[in-house]
Amino acid sequence: MTTSAVKTLSQLANHQEFIQRHIGPDANETAAMLAELGVSSMEELIAQTVPASIRLPKPLAIGEATTEADALAYLKAAASKNKLFKSYIGMGYHPTLTPNVILRNVLENPGWYTAYTPYQPEIAQGRLEALLNFQQVSLDLTGMELASASLLDEATAAAEAMALAKRVAKSKANTYFIADDVHPQTIDVVRTRAEMFGFDVIIGKATDAVNHDVFGALLQYPSTTGEVRNDSGLIAALQAKKAVVAVAADMMSLLLLKSPGELGADVVLGSAQRFGVPMAFGGPHSAFFATRDDYKRSMPGRIIGVSKDRRGNQALRMAMQTREQHIRREKANSNICTAQVLLANMASFFAVYHGPEGLKNIAERIHRSADVFAAGLQAKGVSLVHNTWFDTVTFKVADRAAVVARAIAAEVNLRTDISESLSVSFNELTSASDIAQLFDIVLGAGHGLDVTKLDADIVAKGSNSIPADLVRTSKYLTHPVFNQYHSETEMLRYIKKLENKDLALNHSMISLGSCTMKLNATAEMIPVTWPEFGSLHPFVPRDQAEGYYQMIGELANWLVDITGYDAVSMQPNSGAQGEYAGMIAIRKYHESRGDSHRNVCLIPVSAHGTNPATAAMACFEVVLVDCDKSGNIDMADLKAKAEAVSDKLAAIMVTYPSTHGVFEESIRELCDIIHAHGGQVYMDGANMNAQVGITSPGFIGADVSHLNLHKTFCIPHGGGGPGMGPIGVKKQLAPFMPNHSVVKIEGTGQDNGAVSAAPFGSAGILPISWMYIKMMGGDGLRQATEMAILSANYMAKKLGEHFPVLYVGTNGRVAHECIIDMRPLKEKTGVTEMDIAKRLMDYGFHAPTMSFPVAGTLMIEPTESESKVELDKFITAMTSIRNEIAKVEAGEWTADNNPLHFAPHTMEDIFDPSWDRPYERQYAAFPAQYVAENKFWPTVTRIDDVYGDRNLMCACPSPEDYR
Repeated sequence: MTTSAVKTLSQLANHQEFIQRHIGPDANETAAMLAELGVSSMEELIAQTVPASIRLPKPLAIGEATTEADALAYLKAAASKNKLFKSYIGMGYHPTLTPNVILRNVLENPGWYTAYTPYQPEIAQGRLEALLNFQQVSLDLTGMELASASLLDEATAAAEAMALAKRVAKSKANTYFIADDVHPQTIDVVRTRAEMFGFDVIIGKATDAVNHDVFGALLQYPSTTGEVRNDSGLIAALQAKKAVVAVAADMMSLLLLKSPGELGADVVLGSAQRFGVPMAFGGPHSAFFATRDDYKRSMPGRIIGVSKDRRGNQALRMAMQTREQHIRREKANSNICTAQVLLANMASFFAVYHGPEGLKNIAERIHRSADVFAAGLQAKGVSLVHNTWFDTVTFKVADRAAVVARAIAAEVNLRTDISESLSVSFNELTSASDIAQLFDIVLGAGHGLDVTKLDADIVAKGSNSIPADLVRTSKYLTHPVFNQYHSETEMLRYIKKLENKDLALNHSMISLGSCTMKLNATAEMIPVTWPEFGSLHPFVPRDQAEGYYQMIGELANWLVDITGYDAVSMQPNSGAQGEYAGMIAIRKYHESRGDSHRNVCLIPVSAHGTNPATAAMACFEVVLVDCDKSGNIDMADLKAKAEAVSDKLAAIMVTYPSTHGVFEESIRELCDIIHAHGGQVYMDGANMNAQVGITSPGFIGADVSHLNLHKTFCIPHGGGGPGMGPIGVKKQLAPFMPNHSVVKIEGTGQDNGAVSAAPFGSAGILPISWMYIKMMGGDGLRQATEMAILSANYMAKKLGEHFPVLYVGTNGRVAHECIIDMRPLKEKTGVTEMDIAKRLMDYGFHAPTMSFPVAGTLMIEPTESESKVELDKFITAMTSIRNEIAKVEAGEWTADNNPLHFAPHTMEDIFDPSWDRPYERQYAAFPAQYVAENKFWPTVTRIDDVYGDRNLMCACPSPEDYR
């Protein structure tokens, strides 16, 4: 061996190994793709693609790459600084037991967590069924008529309920009432939303609501301090005054309590966290939202509905999508894009696994724990604040400070934020020994209470802590799906059956433009289920969460470096929430300068639909800016619009690279124009995967951006959530980032309102992005960006031989995604972009983004994680489809009898004895050689969207369909 071939020990350690694991193409594949593009190096390609004026002058300061083992060891050491006290804090967050069959086979299973939002329902029937089950749980427990497929958290669901109330209420009032015994974090988020909408808010005793002229009211059931109160009379009185009443409810309590629907509520919402989802320092958790059928057109979030496929088989899909921001833009019901699908699925599986009797047993055990504890306190003369409860007992003690000190010494957290009182919320994990320990803490040693005897007394005498008129008598979860999968064998097979119906990243590339479906590495996912991260309540004292604060602080510092901004807020728990927080910061900034009249937001016509919806939510007037024939922002129109509204200009919302998939040369000029007219630049972070390490929003000149950690920074999409949307801001906007009423956050205004229920949003998934950045290092992150750009340009070059590439940059290059135009072929042949999307399923691929940002097109984003082999398979599929279209064009196949028209093909199709099509069965199912190696079979043929919306059904189908 020659000396030059001998590696050092450091080189042999291969600290950059993860970079090679994350980036799909190897050196040979990279060279081949560069050669295909006619460039000699990656540097040459980047020089042709990214304007020189915005390329960073120095590398990121994040540090060197780290191995998986070293990164996990470092993070484990940080996580060990979190103190896992027993939590009785409550306030909507409770310890729970995730059944291991769900933990291993759903939460830790890439078949579930790497799927995308089910816009292509034929290859998403599994998670659609799980979500339909979630809706059924919501309907049954709330007693309402229509439920959504999850919202972000309880507090934001309450804010959405207020917005719905304003849309549908017949009252002309502009005031919203919030009961003062609603969870404080919910009050915080709703007040923030009300302020942005210009609503007045009154907070007071629930019974006082009828004394005000309001368009709606929010009540808590049970109250934040535990009281179980019959508000049916209050609800009726408010409705008589044309107000819409929302009830925030505890899902577990509804197993024992009369449903809010039976009490007359118009909207019922809450968190499904305690249905088997870890607290995770605040999230992610799924919220449920249910309302009257009359309000379906005004309902926020996604709704799963039952329809039928081409063969008449039952099939599921997302219903009434015309309500969404993608279509209605600034007129949308909400800016919500990401939901909490993975967590909603976990909650629905929790209900399926336990069934109605098992769930009731858990609820009764929780309630009995509260009864025993309350009985013991009363026996010792302790004053209780309420005489009714489900799981939460609030009490007064003379030696409050001593009790709190004993609790901390015993590593127990009580709720301590209630003036002159303490509160204990019991949970699924509470045992008899835990209750005995609580007696020791509250009463001191030698109290003489016996948990077993107290329990026996309750069994003998009964309990009246739930009023007789609020004891639930109505049935729930009677559908077969909740009554037949209670053994682990059956449950395991049910989960697997549903998983097999869905195409996720563990099967093939998902090249959705603007969605960045990249690798979610296993090493990144491992810390999510560590108890040190999963078991922490979001409102614990800081000294119990030092591991979280260290991890969040390090991640925030890295994101500051990556974005070129001065500060980061981790609170927004979705990209849409990040946009909202960023636009609030801009609005507050102008108000602080006496410029509250600045209320115009410029938005290019090519913008993501969330942008105008968000601007409207922050009460900005939207003025659209045209694009030129090359797809770039029309700078002449921008200048004219900015000049016309100069004294009122607040901001522009712009995506970079553009939603048309190019690095526009004029981006710096755009920032200068907006700043010259007194506005701020909001740069949408949807396309950050083309910026990291090469340029940055702050360096370009933007003032604020949200980051989709579930895109660029590897948090998986979960089939439609969770996501995280932290914002980065320049220093002038830092004082206006979100804060929190329960846990104060440093680095922003202390009186600022919250946008999410928890101070750090869905903190439990932040370790994923931390791991990604730590393992990649600064150089690895830049390599990932370069490869994303190379892969997109390779794809554009190869596909451009068969389909028009709609937009390219100055040198004929695209950014990290490209748009291919199907409109000319559609006009010639009648073959639509929908036909192509469905036919790709037969080739084993999820379709690219369809008809966004331009109708009749497909937007393709291959990401850096896909190998050239996988890219070439997709190119083969698209080339073959082009040949199929040519046969239609030539008249060999008619427009209504060809494999595109009938796609996707199911087994039922292929084995149909009446097959009479002009193409072979084998070709229908196996149109390319590679398909046979790993065939994915759709379980339904093309779904009838119109039928599903005209015959809206959003609950579990007839039991006959489950036989």
